[in-house]
Amino acid sequence: MSDRNIRIESVDRRAVEDQEVEIVERKGIGHPDSLCDGIAESVSRALSNLYLDRVGEVLHYNTDETQLAAGNAAPAFGGGEVVEPIYILLVGRATRKYETDDGTEHTLPVDSVALSAARDYLNEVVPELEFGIDVVVDVRLGEGSGDLQTVFGEEGAAVPMANDTSFGVGHAPLTETERIVLDAEEYLNGPYAERNPELGPDIKIMGKREGDDIDLTVAAAMIDRHIPDMAAYRDAVAKVREAVTDLAEDRTDRSVAVEVNTADDYDEGAIYLTTTGTSAEQGDDGSVGRGNRANGLITPNRPMSMEATSGKNPVNHIGKIYNLLSTRIAEAVVEEVPGIRDFRVRLLSQIGRPIDQPHVADGFVVTEDGVAVADIEADVEAIVDRELADVTDVTRSVIDGDLRTF
Repeated sequence: MSDRNIRIESVDRRAVEDQEVEIVERKGIGHPDSLCDGIAESVSRALSNLYLDRVGEVLHYNTDETQLAAGNAAPAFGGGEVVEPIYILLVGRATRKYETDDGTEHTLPVDSVALSAARDYLNEVVPELEFGIDVVVDVRLGEGSGDLQTVFGEEGAAVPMANDTSFGVGHAPLTETERIVLDAEEYLNGPYAERNPELGPDIKIMGKREGDDIDLTVAAAMIDRHIPDMAAYRDAVAKVREAVTDLAEDRTDRSVAVEVNTADDYDEGAIYLTTTGTSAEQGDDGSVGRGNRANGLITPNRPMSMEATSGKNPVNHIGKIYNLLSTRIAEAVVEEVPGIRDFRVRLLSQIGRPIDQPHVADGFVVTEDGVAVADIEADVEAIVDRELADVTDVTRSVIDGDLRTF
């Protein structure tokens, strides 16, 4: 029997698949909010690796306050231009100095490492943006709170202490609508975009299911230099609609309707045409944590944490670790324990307490007909306990980039 405070409860509410209305959203990797998430997490991983290389351990830092102020552009068929650059501010806290055993103090190149990580990420995700010309990145990383640095650096602690009293939530499995929305954006920003360079990375998909009818609304930024005229634009929109429809129909027997760029007015020439492939070039600002949750989706039918997962320190920042861990727990439970239709878990920390000892780990189960919670409770609790005991593995997976944070 575990000494951790783990509770497994039956949920009287229906599984999300049984609810009459379901809403699911994903902001694609080129959306301004997702750009901030991605940059913040790239900077976070770069700082972790800097500390590991130079010091041998991850020092105190957080880079989860990245902000984006939109620029101004003049898109045009065949190619437009960025008139005013996008401005991105890397905000947070980072340890800049450390002492070696001989008492020598060393200064770490925190700002240059952060700028390099941001540049590399933007070049990968939005290659149409010219760094330093179309987008300007600034760094304002201050020193961390002394109290939190103390909590962070408990000497001799095998398991880090929680830096905050906070919580994380996770669920599994994904519903059909959730899976379709996630897969569709990743397909459009993956294999589809490789074959169709006119499609920019700023893609947002909103899924709505009413009963057995799934409606998908897609906002897809088109890149002007690959679009010679209105006919080509309309063809590009139609191709996206067809691609998403085919993907969705391959994943469900429910009826599917897909609409793309519904704000377009062809008569007025008002269309979703961009120079760089992101709405950040003109009027759409961004912030870390304002978009997708840790599992890549926004799911108002589910419990969600409002914590920004991206950019937080992966060693003891509960806003990151418990959201990622709870998702891992939920996925493990539904994969290993038969008879579960829906599993949700909440992990609550207490500042200064070891992160493998949550204040409470609370699991909610919806079982299949004929399966009682009492029949599976011990198996579920054992998995929760196992994953909590292995919580420090989340840190390494995050630093290696093996876990999504948005």
